[in-house]
Amino acid sequence: MLLSILIPVYNERTVVERSLSLVLAASLPENMERELVIVDDCSTDGTSAILRKLAAEEPRIRLIPHAVNQGKGAAVRTAIKNAKGDFCLIQDADLEYDPAEYGKLLRPLLDGRADAVFGSRYLAAEQTRVLPYWHTVINKTLTLLSNMFSNLALTDMETCYKVFRTDLLKSIPIRSDRFGFEPEISMKCSKRQLRVYEVPISYHGRTYEEGKKIGWKDGVKALGVILYFWLVDDLYEANYGRGLLNNLTGTPQYISWLTLVLRPHLGDRVLEIGAGLGNFSGRLMARKLEYVATEKDPLYLHALRNRFLRTPNVSVSELDPEKPADYQPWESKFDTALCINMLEAEEHPAQVLESLRKCLIPGGTVVVLAPQGKGLFCSLDKAMGHLRRFSIEEMRQTLEQCGFEVQRIEQINKIGAWAWWLYGSVLGRQTMNRISLKIFDKTVWFWRRIDGLLPGPGLTLVAVAKRKESNA
Repeated sequence: MLLSILIPVYNERTVVERSLSLVLAASLPENMERELVIVDDCSTDGTSAILRKLAAEEPRIRLIPHAVNQGKGAAVRTAIKNAKGDFCLIQDADLEYDPAEYGKLLRPLLDGRADAVFGSRYLAAEQTRVLPYWHTVINKTLTLLSNMFSNLALTDMETCYKVFRTDLLKSIPIRSDRFGFEPEISMKCSKRQLRVYEVPISYHGRTYEEGKKIGWKDGVKALGVILYFWLVDDLYEANYGRGLLNNLTGTPQYISWLTLVLRPHLGDRVLEIGAGLGNFSGRLMARKLEYVATEKDPLYLHALRNRFLRTPNVSVSELDPEKPADYQPWESKFDTALCINMLEAEEHPAQVLESLRKCLIPGGTVVVLAPQGKGLFCSLDKAMGHLRRFSIEEMRQTLEQCGFEVQRIEQINKIGAWAWWLYGSVLGRQTMNRISLKIFDKTVWFWRRIDGLLPGPGLTLVAVAKRKESNA
């Protein structure tokens, strides 16, 4: 395994050489190597020359210079992009944090319990320097406010020591350039539902006379960051998986609405294809004897396996919906097959449904959720990889041709269809505005109650059909 140690550096000539020597010498778990990804944020005090000398002498150091000073968050962002390890650990270039504690920070990750680990200066540690009272009060107040809005029970949000699985960290967009990185990443860990652990660390803090850079203005800005990322769901890099699923993570009330529609049709043994990030799986698997969530996307498979690592009735498997051979281990195993937001992106949807039919016991149920209304097909669909939208009649015919007896087909979310038409067909947008999605989600309680009274088509079709017992 490889640990990428991400080190933002700015004007630290008096301590940087000593600090990096400790990082290079720090003990790591067995069979783990290290790389130091150092970003020189345009130092002006001679630090740059020291870093160039060290990088020339030490092959484990990769030095990346910034042409202009941008701030800690920007330096960390650059380091993340260049990291090659299995895990990423953020290390300041000063001597406030002790590299000898890398082992305890990595342990929850290596044990498979955590997606991220924060080192806490306020949990009981072996030693911590006593610093000015009001600086500590500001830190704890910011942590309290962050916890209130993120619903994480952290003791030290502002800690430097944060360790992540690299694949997850690379999937999170970092927008803050300065010290807003800390509250931003904490809020996004919460919204992404990452498994976050804290471990106690020692702390040898500096005074401002000794070179500390963060000030009260950064504290005020941190409050703004907390509020901004509480309101805005900016959770995934643009190249991370299917855009529709990522947008849905910011609409939990809408997902709950769809869950209420789907749940009554599910039996005790469920096969879900295209489970994505587990947005629906996590809500639908309760009280099921067996729930199999499948995916073909490696990023989503990793996310699913970690999300359901300790959920005994849920298993995660790799399955390509358009490869009939992938379904063979599941033939005649389930009473319910679930296909959510998948058929619209498949070249041969009928083939997918035929494969699902073989996985059902005679009389088993397939539940399909898909976009409705061919007239609504627009730039939004194209940007999300959709090849089609279904009409009610087309969905009915496809299911019947594949050996199913249709029980019911309903269309829902009529207000969403109007918004889809406006953004895609009229404005030609390729994404839905995040603020609009947030407002919609906060008012779903109202829209779902009057959905049947609104004019026009619904945005989504929900089809329920049973496997005909006469089919093999």
